[in-house]
Amino acid sequence: MSLFRDDGIVLRTQKLGEADRIITILTRGHGRVRAVARGVRRTKSKFGARLEPFSHVDVQFFARGSELVGRGLPLCTQSETIAAYGSGIVTDYARYTAGTAMLETAERFTDHEGEPAVQQYLLLVGGLRTLARGEHAPHLILDAFLLRSLAVNGYAPSFDDCAKCGIHGPNRFFSVAAGGVICGDCRVPGSVVPSAEAVGLLSALLTGDWETADACEPRHVREGSGLVSAYLHWHLERGLRSLRYVEKS
Repeated sequence: MSLFRDDGIVLRTQKLGEADRIITILTRGHGRVRAVARGVRRTKSKFGARLEPFSHVDVQFFARGSELVGRGLPLCTQSETIAAYGSGIVTDYARYTAGTAMLETAERFTDHEGEPAVQQYLLLVGGLRTLARGEHAPHLILDAFLLRSLAVNGYAPSFDDCAKCGIHGPNRFFSVAAGGVICGDCRVPGSVVPSAEAVGLLSALLTGDWETADACEPRHVREGSGLVSAYLHWHLERGLRSLRYVEKS
């Protein structure tokens, strides 16, 4: 029997029995972890209030054996709030739907429990912090998070050089199957011809050029979001349920 301590973001919760919950947390050191939190659904439980989606928490786990993730679910025995991002997210529909899509994305990209995913964890912490503070439009923050999540998981799209032959851009066509923009010689069936502004926006979101992203016209933002959604769905092999509720400008 062992104790483990880590910090993480609560991704989702599930009811268990009359008063317990199963908490899914993306942790810094152990990746995605599912644990049982006992008694947190009781009205007087202060412990449960700390273990809500979007919460950044310092948690202690009790596990049978020498590994945190083993045959059975560990117990979440203690939790301290690091940052309550939910308070700045759940009261605004646009932020809430964008944040929910971010949580679902992080869970989908960490499908093996117990495997560290530090870059994905840091992306999620930064994304939720930015979303809660309202520093940029929620849909832009979401698209930036999706693009960077794809990148850290090995699916970075190209927005300049041809994704197939590497010829320097700008290139006119875009293919989710090919990995981003492609030249005329490499064009494949299903390629689309996005506007230069939409491609420029996605490049800005991927690299953190917020000045360019914030100044982009709504029609190009919508076009760019469509490309991000299609690219994400291709690599995840099935869509995100939460994306359908996200507000677009």
